[in-house]
Amino acid sequence: MATPVGWSQGGSGSVCLAFDQLRDVIESQEELIHQLRNVEEKAAHAKTKVLLAKEEEKLQFALGEVEVLSKQLEKEKLAFEKALSSVKSRALQESSKKDQLITKCNEIESHIIKQEDILNGKENEIKELQHVISQQKEIFRNHMSDFRIQKQQENYMAQVLDQKHKKASGTRQARSHQRAREK
Repeated sequence: MATPVGWSQGGSGSVCLAFDQLRDVIESQEELIHQLRNVEEKAAHAKTKVLLAKEEEKLQFALGEVEVLSKQLEKEKLAFEKALSSVKSRALQESSKKDQLITKCNEIESHIIKQEDILNGKENEIKELQHVISQQKEIFRNHMSDFRIQKQQENYMAQVLDQKHKKASGTRQARSHQRAREK
């Protein structure tokens, strides 16, 4: 075994003693270092535990907030679904009303078209009747004209006959006067 520097090789008992003491000091320092390390580990562990507890508290708080927000979100979701259902129902009703109005408009339009067809037919009938009336008026005018002419002819004939009759009567009277004179 080598002698440490600065030590004399004098008495082996005293060197051994010093060596033993030095070894004891080193062992106690190592033990102290080991204990300090344990204390540091325990302190670090305790510090970690405290940090963990704080983080767990933060986590619990955050989880509480998440739960509150989840409940609020669920309420809002239900309210939204209810509002959406109401809007859909109203839209369906409006769509149904619109369809009914379109059907009614189509029926009215169809009725109007039928009425226009009937009116057009009536107008055509009226035009035909007006044409017939115009023709009959013309025929009537012609008949009236013919009738006037015939009447004038009859009047003329009556006058001529009346004049002839008067002449014949006048001639008869004159003859009868003559005969009376002659008698």
